Amino acid sequence: MKHMIAALSAALALAPAASADVLESIRLGVMDHNIEVIDDKNANKESGVNISGQINFNSPRFLGVILSPRPYVMGSVNTDGNTSYGGVGLEWDWEFLEGWHLEPGFGYVMHDGELEVPFAPGDPRRQPFLDENVLLGSEDLFRTSISLTLDLSERWAVQAIYEHLSHGQVLGSGRNQGLDELGVRVVWRFD
Repeated sequence: MKHMIAALSAALALAPAASADVLESIRLGVMDHNIEVIDDKNANKESGVNISGQINFNSPRFLGVILSPRPYVMGSVNTDGNTSYGGVGLEWDWEFLEGWHLEPGFGYVMHDGELEVPFAPGDPRRQPFLDENVLLGSEDLFRTSISLTLDLSERWAVQAIYEHLSHGQVLGSGRNQGLDELGVRVVWRFD
């Protein structure tokens, strides 16, 4: 995870010097970590908020066949030392009213959270561990997201974002408690 944070920091530091032909936007925000969506049996696990950063790139021409999504690289760090993650993906942008955008996304992340219970049944440490940790079952996860974005100006926007992390029984098998997060981000566009 330290390597992902260092890479994201370096990318953010170099971003202003990069060509506007390549970079589309930088997004920074705060995410409510592990919220309850449908099933609340894991929503009380893992405290803190996540600080999230994402760099979106302009869509390369070859992605026009799938409606020109923008590639991204992102990282999210938990303030209480719980699950942090970083990864890459694609995000589409559909302006449905002037200044209002719906941005669905799909990506791949790696995390530093728990995979399985390290304690055998009957071990007194097992239940407290289960009560405090989301068991993600795989070191790599899919990230699905949807954002509602409001343009404030040509360069600035704000957005509400929901994201779900899970291996979907594709990247892993067995445990798949997943994480859901809801947050707000500020968007700064390069062009």
